Amino acid sequence: MTPTDFDDAYLLSSANSAKPDLITRQEVLNAQMQWASGIVAISKVYLDKGDYRSVASDMIRRLYDFQAGKVLFKPTLASTVPFRPNYKGALSYFIGDDYPEDNGFAIRPWANVRFGMQHIQLLNGLAFAMGHYYFTPVDEADEVKVEFTFGYRKDESGVVRIMLHHSSLPYEQS
Repeated sequence: MTPTDFDDAYLLSSANSAKPDLITRQEVLNAQMQWASGIVAISKVYLDKGDYRSVASDMIRRLYDFQAGKVLFKPTLASTVPFRPNYKGALSYFIGDDYPEDNGFAIRPWANVRFGMQHIQLLNGLAFAMGHYYFTPVDEADEVKVEFTFGYRKDESGVVRIMLHHSSLPYEQS
């Protein structure tokens, strides 16, 4: 893959901005709460045999920055196709559909998602958060601990959107 394979539109529009619209720590925390609530909502609608696909689609469109181009998305349980830079790949990961390895992470289902201890860096109109988030299955099994890195930017309307999402299971020494 060469540098020309990447979408430069975001870089150019950001570089031409006279003054970046700064993101606050509270806006990052609010975005995380919306993301966690979105995962739980997808799970609930799935269990209720409702239109979970629409709920997932709405969550992705509201929270991720696919409108501006590609999002750097590396989901937790993806290995054959580990990078999902477009809306279709993200939707498949969350509800299963387009990739054989996808079982639908958001329809596991989950009763709760919470963000734990983390570090947040605010930098020139962007925000980055790194830490652990925890997923509680509906069947009351043990909470699943996952490591995350999210990057955020504000769109033209001032809405904080995810432009980077990487998550992985913690390393276990064998």
